[in-house]
This record gives sequence, structure tokens and C-alpha cells, in this order.
Amino acid sequence: MAGTKIQAAEHAVEEIFDDAYQFTIPPYQRPYAWTTEQTGEMFDDLLAASRAKDSIAESDPYFLGSIVLVKAEKQPLSEVVDGQQRLTTLTILLGILRAYVSPGFAASLEKRIFQQGDLVKGTADQPRLRLRDQDQGFFEKYIQERSGNDELPALQNVTPDSQLRLLENALLLKSRVSALPGTDRERLVSFIYRNTYLVVVTTADFESAYRIFSVLNERGLDLTHTDILKSEIIGKIPEADKEAYTTKWEQEENDLRRDGFGDLFSHIRMVYAKTKARESILKEFRASVLQKVPDGKKFIDDVLVPFSDAFEVVTRASYAGGPDAKAINRLLGWLNQLGNTDWIPPAISCFSRPTADSASLLRFLTDLERLAGSMLIRRVDITRRIERYGRVLDWMENDRDLYSAESPLQLSAAEQNETLGKLDAEIYTVLRVRLYVLQRLDSALSDGGASYDDYPSISVEHVLPQNPAAGSGWTTEFTAQERAYWVHRLANLVLLSKRKNSAASNLEFEAKKTKYFEKTSWAPFVLTSQVAASDVWTPAVLEERQETLLKVLGDLWRLEAAAS
Repeated sequence: MAGTKIQAAEHAVEEIFDDAYQFTIPPYQRPYAWTTEQTGEMFDDLLAASRAKDSIAESDPYFLGSIVLVKAEKQPLSEVVDGQQRLTTLTILLGILRAYVSPGFAASLEKRIFQQGDLVKGTADQPRLRLRDQDQGFFEKYIQERSGNDELPALQNVTPDSQLRLLENALLLKSRVSALPGTDRERLVSFIYRNTYLVVVTTADFESAYRIFSVLNERGLDLTHTDILKSEIIGKIPEADKEAYTTKWEQEENDLRRDGFGDLFSHIRMVYAKTKARESILKEFRASVLQKVPDGKKFIDDVLVPFSDAFEVVTRASYAGGPDAKAINRLLGWLNQLGNTDWIPPAISCFSRPTADSASLLRFLTDLERLAGSMLIRRVDITRRIERYGRVLDWMENDRDLYSAESPLQLSAAEQNETLGKLDAEIYTVLRVRLYVLQRLDSALSDGGASYDDYPSISVEHVLPQNPAAGSGWTTEFTAQERAYWVHRLANLVLLSKRKNSAASNLEFEAKKTKYFEKTSWAPFVLTSQVAASDVWTPAVLEERQETLLKVLGDLWRLEAAAS
């Protein structure tokens, strides 16, 4: 990569639509998408710039933006990494202008749209810009071919959207150009040729081009690793099957939406690699996945589709396949609240298996949530989490017993003890942990029936205040040492379905129960109702409550070794 040569230079349009460049839009690119608003704006800007001075010779240069190409030096073939929308819209405009200028101008425009063949070389006329295969036939017939322009107004029910955009923009430009005086049309042609510039950035290496565009465009690259992999994978599928498999691919992408689809590929990489990513997703996916499943059809049928379907179920908690569906979706809901996604690869690996039934899924998810919750509580870092899930995936791949004591899906006695120890400590001070644990605890106290999705906010409140007023009952019931010990522990915390009220926080216990924990103010969280039902709040009450709540969590996450 260090030796990759990068070139960047300004070029007038007449130098770009020339034999030095043969533009192709690769299959991984998104379809043509400019609307009439963007096309009309470009036309109006070009027209205004062409009229700004008395003559073209006096006109200031007009900068149309940059394009990024993968292009070998001194070779015309140019793969467009960025610039598809501008190059395509410019071609539409040049094509429309042909019908409204003198024959000499029209002939010059024709050369900018089609590269003329060479009898000596045995080459035929060919378009200077080729869109994706799905759109090139329409583009060439109705936009690049002069005769096709006349058929544009009669076209109806044009699909897909990319071809409809081509039609709409061509009709818009046809309307705008036809309304111009003849001298303005030819002046516009000359201005576009000689005074309109693009910065052309070229490199022979795709990954270098990818990085260049990421720097040039603050919004980031429209292309993703999935676009590039799509081109590579579908490009190797036989022509007879290519359309069907492209449809399959795009259906999965539409189901997950673009961001989710990109995340899916990272999780698939993890399923196969079972290690933390060290290089780009492109390199690692090719090495870890595509080397093992090189056949494009097999990859889509046996990897992409089942993993995509599993990913949709797992991330949306939408399993509907058996008598345990409600319990399975409840566990998926908890996993999705963890604040990390490291658990997803083993989950989608499990759900994608044809033999997975609701009973086996429920058993697996119960232990996966137990492991994930324990690692959250023990503050296990991302590197160790990924390593642990990698070992789980390895056991899954080799059909080893995930429920044996030595399985990486299970918690060791030491891990169980550490988990319980963290739960018994000052849990309030651990921001990422406290709400998950308290909601998980409250759900267990309500036999799993509580739902927390309908509340705009859920906060964690202390019963014994953090800073009680001097001389209050809190300072007489608790010594300073007792307050410091209990204030942030599990037994002293409750859930509220409203924002905390700092003024109410320091109320005496009875006043706090009736004014702050009254049933009209909070959702019926069991944790909170238990406190409201208590007559006093003392160290002895807290000690008994702490023991009870720890036992509930110990039973929930099967912390048997710790309990014994």
C-alpha cells in the first residue's frame, strides 16, 4: 500500500470525456439516485456561470467537485469510486443538448458521449460511461443514443428507481434546454467543455481510493464493505444465476437496512474467525469467510441468508418459532440492553442452525445471557469478551457439549464468586451496570412478567439519601460508617419511571414513601413497592434485604458455587 501511486489534478470536462478515460460504475456501487432537485440545481448553476461574463474567454472556471477513480497509469479503464452522480448527470445533459445545437456542436457532443471506434485497431464505438449492468441497457438506449432521446416523453411505468431517476432528470433537462435561446445553448456547451473543471484523483489500488474518498468527503463513503463484497461474490456467479442471487442479496440488505447489513458482515466474520479483528473488515472477511466458502451461490444460500434471518430475529427479539417464543424474546431483549454486541455472533450462529428448536434456543440463550450478564457485572474488557465468545463459537463449530462444566459458555466457580461479590458491592457507582442489574432483578421478582419498554425513562433512586440533612432521621438511624457502607448497595436502590427529584431525595423515610414512591408517581416496579410496604428503613432492614436480593440474582444466574 505504501508504494501505491496517487495522482490528483484539475481537468476540464473536455479532457475528462476523452479517450484517456473509459468510465465504468462497478456493481458494488449504489444505483444512480440524483433527483430532479439536484439535477436542476446543477443545471441552474452551470447556466448562471456561463452567463456571468460577456464571453466564454472571460468566464471564471467553474468547479464541479472531485471524482475518485481506480485507474492504472496510461490505461483508460477507470472504475468510479466516487463521482457516479455527477458523471451520469453530465452525460444526460450533454446527450440532451445534442438535439438543440448546430450540427457541428452536436457532432462534438457525440464524441464526448461515445468513443469512436478505430478500424485499424478493430474497435467499435463504445460509451465513455457505462453504468451498472442493471441500468446500462436503459441508459445507452434512451440517454446515450441520440435517437432514444425522442422516445423519453412516451416512456411509462419505468422501474427500478435508478432508471426512473434517469428518465425524470432527462425530461427535466430537456424542458430546461428547449426553453433557452439558441445562442445560450451553444454558449453553455462551450462553457461546460472549456470552463467546467473536476479534480480527478486516481490510484491503481482500490483500498487506497477508498481511503482517499473517506478523507475528501466529511460524510464518509457511500460505499461500504458490503458493496465491495457484493461485487466480488456476485461477480463470480454464472450469468444465468446472477440476477436471482443479486435479488436474494438485495432482499436481505433491504430487510436489515444498510447499517444493520454492514454490522451483519462483521458478526459473520467473527463466527468464522473467532478472534478480534486486527485488519480491515474487507481483508479479514475475504480471509476468514470467503476462503472457506468461495462459491458465491453457496455463500449466499448457506451463509448470508440464514445468518441475515438470524440477525434480524436476534436484534429485533422477534422469534416466533415455538412454544418458548415469549421466553426466548424476553432473553433477547435483555441481551440487546447490555450495551455491547459481542454476544451476537454466537447467538446468530445458534439461530441459523436448521436443527435449532425453541427448547434448544431457550437453553442456549439462558446461558448466553448468564455469561454476558456476568461479564458486564465483572467489567470484563472487550478483548477478553471477544476471546471468550470466540471459544464459545469454537465449541459450537465442533459440536462440543456447551453445557458441561468446562464449557466456555458456563461460568466457573471463581467467576460465579466474583459475580456475586460485585453484586454485593457498591453497584450504584457503576453506571453501565446498575440499571441492567436492577431491571433484571425487578423482572425476576415479578416472575419475568415486568416490561420496561413503555417508559420514556427509568431512573435509579436511593432510599437512604446520599447526602441526608444534618439532624434528620437518617443520621440518627444510621451512623456515618453505616451510611457510607449501605448508600450505594443493591438493597438501598429502587427504580422510578420518572426523573429523579433532588428535593424529594432527602425527605424523611415516611414522607419519601408517600410523596416520592406513591403509586401515582411510579410504575409498579416490585423493587419499589417492597420499599413502600416497609415500615422502617434501618441497617438491619437493609442487611436482610441485601441477602434476599442477592439470593434472587444468584438463583436467576445460577451462581451455585458462590452460594455454596
